[in-house]
Amino acid sequence: DWPKPALRPRDAATLILYRTTGSTIEVLMGERHGGHAFMPNRYVFPGGRVDPDDWKVRDAGPLKPHVATRLAKACTPTRARALAAAAIRETFEETGLIIGKPDPTPDRAVPESWKEFFATGFAPALDVLDYVLRAVTPPYRPRRFNARFFIADASHARGEIKGSGELLDLRWLPVEDALKLELPRITEIVLERLAEIVERYPGQDHPVPLFRYLRGKNLVDEE
Repeated sequence: DWPKPALRPRDAATLILYRTTGSTIEVLMGERHGGHAFMPNRYVFPGGRVDPDDWKVRDAGPLKPHVATRLAKACTPTRARALAAAAIRETFEETGLIIGKPDPTPDRAVPESWKEFFATGFAPALDVLDYVLRAVTPPYRPRRFNARFFIADASHARGEIKGSGELLDLRWLPVEDALKLELPRITEIVLERLAEIVERYPGQDHPVPLFRYLRGKNLVDEE
């Protein structure tokens, strides 16, 4: 049993950056610091909670139509944009990599938590993201997230990897090697699906699974 009522899950977003070398797919991952209350010492992709500034930041490219449509099945278009923006901001903060294009209106004001990103001369490029999975933390957990997982080809990333300290041991790993690490189960699931998405649905619409816990059972639906 768990305390009632269960905590309401907070919006969060994750970005899987991948690159291909021949037939090998590599992903960028890091180890969560041992002091974290949520999933310490586990290897994960960059990501985190949606910030209020993510709702109002301008972009340099809107979501792909099929991505926007999938996200809109469970949220408003504005929330969908905020989720994608959060994935890009968190990736920048945790890895130093910029998923962006030249800022179309550089003279306009920038939300506080985005100032460092925009100082590079770029605005977030939502149009390079694909949406691959949603997972809602079970109600018995002390921290809950309604997390959307995005992917992007690393060819769209600018800059050099420079960790913030939030993710340790940041590195590119072949999917096969990543699956041997200490991973959250949902991370394993994403890695297991990645090759199919990249090879079978490049830039195209595809099924997006939704993992959630309902009435004592773990369920998998389609977003």
